[in-house]
Amino acid sequence: MEAELNALQLALATPQRPVVAIVGGSKVSSKLDLLGNLVTKVDALVIGGGMANTFLAAQGKSVGKSLCEHDLLDTARDIIAKATAANCKILLPTDVVVASELKAGAATQTVSIDAVPEDRMILDVGTDTIAHLSGWFETAKTVVWNGPLGAFEFPPFDEGTNAAAQLVAMLTRMGQLTSVAGGGDTVSALNNAGASEDFSYVSTAGGAFLEWLEGKVLPGVAALETSAR
Repeated sequence: MEAELNALQLALATPQRPVVAIVGGSKVSSKLDLLGNLVTKVDALVIGGGMANTFLAAQGKSVGKSLCEHDLLDTARDIIAKATAANCKILLPTDVVVASELKAGAATQTVSIDAVPEDRMILDVGTDTIAHLSGWFETAKTVVWNGPLGAFEFPPFDEGTNAAAQLVAMLTRMGQLTSVAGGGDTVSALNNAGASEDFSYVSTAGGAFLEWLEGKVLPGVAALETSAR
């Protein structure tokens, strides 16, 4: 627990800057508190996975048949405004991998975010997006990662997550940045990319990791601190 708390402290409480956070996953609704907290603490926030579709739609982009929480478009706009006020750059996909069905080996097409076909689903980020994100990772000193950038469980929709994870792992190995990851599917995604061993710290705490990123007090930690006093 001490190792985990120390790692988290280095990642968000007293980080080396610039700090880039990656938040992926399917739904904005499950990570509202997380997004709201992170935009006040990091220099850039990468939003991927199904969550990105809601933010793209909030900016007037067509997302075809993709998973998208259309009832949260105003919420997404509010988060973008909060990020702007906090001088946090929101990084969304500029190109995406689309397919007509979510299954391993599905036929895919990479398109600009302005050209998503109405009958296709966005299932991964494209190569231009990864190239853009790479520039941010290469200048970062700290990376905090929660959630995949695409539907990594179904190859080839793991390529974006794999490429990003492998770059962050390499930069960590080279001593250029501190990388902390955890929560939900993150560990599985990093293992799939063969990158988890080179991250500075990978948490297996799941929900507790998320709560810490959300800025919440963890009951177990609070109890220990009270006991110590």
